Amino acid sequence: MEYSKEDLIEAKRQILGGRENMGTEESKKIWEKNAQFWDNAMGDESNEFHREVVRPKVTELLSPNPADYILDIACGNGNYSSYLAQRGASIVAFDYSKKMIELAKRRQSQYAKQIEFCVADATNRESILELKRNRAFTKAVSNMAIMDITDIEPLLMAVYELLEESGIFVFATQHPCFITLTEKYMTPHSYYGIAIEGQPEEQIYYHRSIQDIFNLCFRAGFVIDGFYEECFKNNKEIPMVMIVRLKKVKRDSLK
Repeated sequence: MEYSKEDLIEAKRQILGGRENMGTEESKKIWEKNAQFWDNAMGDESNEFHREVVRPKVTELLSPNPADYILDIACGNGNYSSYLAQRGASIVAFDYSKKMIELAKRRQSQYAKQIEFCVADATNRESILELKRNRAFTKAVSNMAIMDITDIEPLLMAVYELLEESGIFVFATQHPCFITLTEKYMTPHSYYGIAIEGQPEEQIYYHRSIQDIFNLCFRAGFVIDGFYEECFKNNKEIPMVMIVRLKKVKRDSLK
């Protein structure tokens, strides 16, 4: 089943919950305040959760190599960009927090020849398309950011345009079935919460069901050809993260 444009507009309205301060600008202000704390907490190697749960399967599905030109979406302090650079790839990495990009440039300065850090808004298709360079991206990646983005449809549409034919987009996000602070699953909504204990400000999470996320992927022109659900530490039955590999196909082939 593919959602109509009206269905998607209604879903977006419900994600914002009718509250103006739950939108992109409020979220950006929060991340500006959290940027220094986040950079300190994630460091050069990221934290245990990212190293053990997120990074292994993301990297497996992404399969980075020295020939790759990769778009790193919502890159934070750039530690996954540097991980890719160590494997020989070239990267354009972006975040909507100017402070975060400043910190990323400083922390990853040794990889300046391989990583171009930019400020761009993942909810704005034109902002993302401005990242187009003289070659198409072979791959795109997003680590634990989809649930932080107000509206992911412009992102998916833009990434589709920026990727080469048959290019792939791998994203990891908190598992919407199991990791939420509310009792709603089917209804899109937003709520405040924390990712790392001690962060200065609660961030805004935007909940979408798996079918909502996947239908937006299909609508953009992607098919899914890789999928993992990952648990953390001793809880082996409730996955905290889902990791998805999308592949760009001709949109006509999806009709």
